[in-house]
Amino acid sequence: MISNFNLQPEILENEVSKLIPLKDNHFEALFEAASDPLIWEQNPVKNRYEREAFKTYFDIIITKNPFLIIDKQTNEIMGTSSFYDYNPEKSSVGIGYTFISRKFWGGPYNKSNKKLMIDYAFQHVNSVLFHIGAENFRSQKAVLKLGAEKINDILFSVNGVDLPYFEYELKK
Repeated sequence: MISNFNLQPEILENEVSKLIPLKDNHFEALFEAASDPLIWEQNPVKNRYEREAFKTYFDIIITKNPFLIIDKQTNEIMGTSSFYDYNPEKSSVGIGYTFISRKFWGGPYNKSNKKLMIDYAFQHVNSVLFHIGAENFRSQKAVLKLGAEKINDILFSVNGVDLPYFEYELKK
């Protein structure tokens, strides 16, 4: 294994998606992509389509090696995702803090975005973890389609409240 795992490379891209480091100046454009209540209806924090709640989320994700996800064909912002909780001893990393706009649901986009991140992660670790809200059925189905398996029920503290999450693992 290579030990110099850069959790935020300058670019990951394929024919569908381009992931670049998320910066503070992307806030407005990313908020615009996130301002649809249906994106968040299954998320444990359902009001992230509101500016104040999204700002709280943005302030968290900006510390998590986030990427801005861009449609390679149109240059439209799709959403965001992050690598987090890198554990060299366990040879694992989390992929999460993810959303994509509804316009990009149901096509090749989520799989493309995750494949970029998973393929890159597996150059450095043997296991990728996903932490998904217990009621986020869309995301649960999506990680199962990638081949991940549910391994744990956990509680995540979100804004000081413990919320039920499931932990999934995808092995190299």
